[in-house]
Amino acid sequence: MNFTKTFLEETNKIVDSIDIDKIEKIADILKKCRDDNGRLFFIGVGGSAAHCSHAVNDFRKICGFQAFTPTDNVSELTARINDEGWENAYKNFLIGSLLKKNDVVFIFSVGGGSKEKNISVNLINAFDYSREVGSKIISITGKKEGYASKNSNVSIIFNISNEKHITPHTEGLTSVIWHLLVSHPLLKKNETKWESTK
Repeated sequence: MNFTKTFLEETNKIVDSIDIDKIEKIADILKKCRDDNGRLFFIGVGGSAAHCSHAVNDFRKICGFQAFTPTDNVSELTARINDEGWENAYKNFLIGSLLKKNDVVFIFSVGGGSKEKNISVNLINAFDYSREVGSKIISITGKKEGYASKNSNVSIIFNISNEKHITPHTEGLTSVIWHLLVSHPLLKKNETKWESTK
């Protein structure tokens, strides 16, 4: 009981500290992307990769985006890893997708990557290529020291005081943020099933 109470108290504290203005700025960027016929690319690893697939579904179905993630195509992803290396797989997916300036790259990552520690270099390379192209980059992360938080146009960084719970809090609340965004009146176009059932 004590663990459950503590974990939920931590969650409430993190939610209360989220920068609401940044969420609104993300909604504005995404609306402009869609209005300009841009595409939305979700990039993540591990649990964040699973989040990317879920987010692609939601942004396509609920908000009418052209949305994609490299981890939805296992054949292409593993071919790129095998032939071009894991560190280049996401960057080369974006190159192959003809990433453009009016597209948005949306990163989900617990730590956000680190060049110095050689962590999530595939995300960093995708970041750097996206910046070269001039695409807007959005990220949701749990570490303010990470590459993502320092190099995004807008980054939601969760203020997590308990270092032992960085991963579960970041991954859990990432889902909350993208569900907020697909429900946002600036972005939502279609009702979800249960809300539309009388």
